[in-house]
Amino acid sequence: MDLGISGKVAMVAASTKGIGFAIARQLAMEGCKVSICARHEESLEAAASAIGDDTRSYVVDVSNSEDLTWWVEQTVQDLGGVDILVTNTGGPAAGTIDQITDEQWQAGFDSTLMNVVRLVGGVQPIMAERGWGRIVHITSLVAKEPSRVLPISSTLRAGIMALTRIQATEFAAQGITVNSVLPGHTLTDRQHHLSEVRAQREGISPAEALARQAEEIPMKRMATPDEIGAAVAFLCCEQAAYITGVNLLVDGGLTKGLA
Repeated sequence: MDLGISGKVAMVAASTKGIGFAIARQLAMEGCKVSICARHEESLEAAASAIGDDTRSYVVDVSNSEDLTWWVEQTVQDLGGVDILVTNTGGPAAGTIDQITDEQWQAGFDSTLMNVVRLVGGVQPIMAERGWGRIVHITSLVAKEPSRVLPISSTLRAGIMALTRIQATEFAAQGITVNSVLPGHTLTDRQHHLSEVRAQREGISPAEALARQAEEIPMKRMATPDEIGAAVAFLCCEQAAYITGVNLLVDGGLTKGLA
């Protein structure tokens, strides 16, 4: 199936590994010119090389508003515009609510929520002028089923669900769709870190914690980053033009709620 996005310019945040990398690579395979960012130049160079020839990389801290403005400007200058934006970031600090500090809450707010607000503010006028745009926010299933050990992520990602609907309503007449993808348990570095948190809490090994988590999923396995990337690529395609304001779970059937 031709997704109709060959030649489009896609910005993918925090994309040197895990889900972000898989998304960037999937969009590159569909013919997009991809702009990626991360905090470390060494990892960026390796990721850009693996993603494809039409990939540009930029050293950016997504919690820094000036960095985000610069990234948008450089992408426009180097690649000619922005058609697709995928907001993504590493997860905020884990721990029970009594363990989380004010500083961790603030850091999570800047890196998990405000980067979404700022990046959309930067690209929306460019997309509106073109009359076409795709924005996808990467959040988490904890937006629908809060986790005791992820209070910051659960709180902020639930807010991004509301923001997705607001942005979708505001930008629909401009030819811009806005959706979010809520990955379930996915085999990334973040998942391995969370398995260590769970292992310590339950007095088991990290490997056993991963196995127990997989067993809780109806499919009896965790997702691969590529499976999340495929869902994102579809939401970015020409054929998805009438899908907007959706908060899409990609969790192997784990989430039980109807809302």
